[in-house]
Amino acid sequence: MSLREVVVVGASAAGNTAALTLRREGFDGTITVVGAEERMPYDRPPLSKQVLDGRWAPERVELPAAPDVAWRLGVPAASLDVAGRTLVLGDGERLGYDGLVLATGVVPRPLPYGHGLAGVHLLRTADDALALRAALLAGSSVVVVGAGFLGAETAAVARALGLSVTLVDPLPAPMVRQFGPRVGGLLAGLHRAHGVDVRTGTGVTGLNSEDGRVTGVTLTDGAVVGADVVLVAIGSVPATDWLAGSGLSLANGVDCDELCRAAPGVVAAGDVASWPHPGLGGRRLRVEHRMNATEQAVAAARTLLGKGTPYAPVPYFWTDQYDVKIQAYGSWTEAAALTVVEGDPQDGRFAAVYHEDGLVTGALGWNMPRATRQLRSSLGTPAP
Repeated sequence: MSLREVVVVGASAAGNTAALTLRREGFDGTITVVGAEERMPYDRPPLSKQVLDGRWAPERVELPAAPDVAWRLGVPAASLDVAGRTLVLGDGERLGYDGLVLATGVVPRPLPYGHGLAGVHLLRTADDALALRAALLAGSSVVVVGAGFLGAETAAVARALGLSVTLVDPLPAPMVRQFGPRVGGLLAGLHRAHGVDVRTGTGVTGLNSEDGRVTGVTLTDGAVVGADVVLVAIGSVPATDWLAGSGLSLANGVDCDELCRAAPGVVAAGDVASWPHPGLGGRRLRVEHRMNATEQAVAAARTLLGKGTPYAPVPYFWTDQYDVKIQAYGSWTEAAALTVVEGDPQDGRFAAVYHEDGLVTGALGWNMPRATRQLRSSLGTPAP
C-alpha cells in the first residue's frame, strides 16, 4: 500500500519529531497529529526544573512544530481498528490512515486515594507544572512521594524556593533503581545537605486532610508528616488503555519489533514503545528519556517510509539537582557494579562505569560532562 495519509497519535516530542522526519525525508502526503492536550508540542524535562522554579515561561519549552501538518489538539484518541486502518477520536471523529505513529507517552501513576484533595498534585504536563508552582509559592511545606527523577528534581526545586521538604520513598535511597545504591546514597546526602528530610525505606499509607485540603501524609512507620502541598511521583504507566481491543501487543507499552513496527502500517516511538534492542542481545527495552523520544521517532518514521533499520541507540539521560548534573549513557541492570575511573565522589566530581559479566554496560558522570562523554566509547569493552 502506498503511503499517502499518516496519522500521528501524540502531539509530543516523539510525535512532532516523527512528523518532522516524514517531511524531511520527502513525504508529501497528508499528516494529521492528534493530541489530548490543547498545547502545541513542547519539551517535558524542563517542567520539573526551569519551569517549576520560574526561570522559564512555558512558551520557552515549545518545540519547532512540524510544517504542513493538520493539528487535532485537545481531543484524545479513543480506539483503534488496526485491520480497518481507522482511528476513532474522543469526539467521535474517524480518521483513516495508511501509516500510523503511536507516540502517546506515559501517564503518572496515582495513589489509590487522596487525589481529590486540594494540594495534591501530579506532574506530567505544562499545566501540571504551573499548578504545582503556584501551590509551592503559596505553601510552606511539601511532601514529595517518590524519589525517582521527577520526585528528586522537584524536591530540589521546592527546597530552593524555601519550602520545608520531605522526600519519601520505600526504596533504600533516591533514584536507586536508576543509578544503584552507591549513587543513590550520594543523592540522599546531597538532599540532606540542602535541608531536605529524606525518609527512605518507608512508604505512604494515607493522606490526611481538613475541609477537603491535604494537611499531611501518614507513613508506613506510623509517622505523620505535615504538608500543605503533596506531589505524587511514584512512576508512570504507558498510555495504552485506549488501545485495548485493538489487537496490538501491549505487554510493556506498545510492543514493537526492532524496526519499531507494532503492526502492518503501525509504528511506535518514545516512552510508550518497547522493542528488542539489537545491541543488547535482543533484550526488550522501554525507555522513558527525552533523547530516546527523538531518536526513536526518527527511526519509526523512516520505517513507515520503507527506509527502516534496526533501532539500536545508546541510551542517554540526565538529571539536574541543586548544583549537580548527573549524566549517564548505556543500559544496565540492578546487578551491575560501579567503578569510579576519574575524580572522587568526596570532591563532588567523578566519572564511573557500570559493568556486569565482565563488560562495561554504562557510564555515569557527576559534574564531569567531558569525561562522561569520553566514557561512552567504553560501552561493551572489558570492565576495569
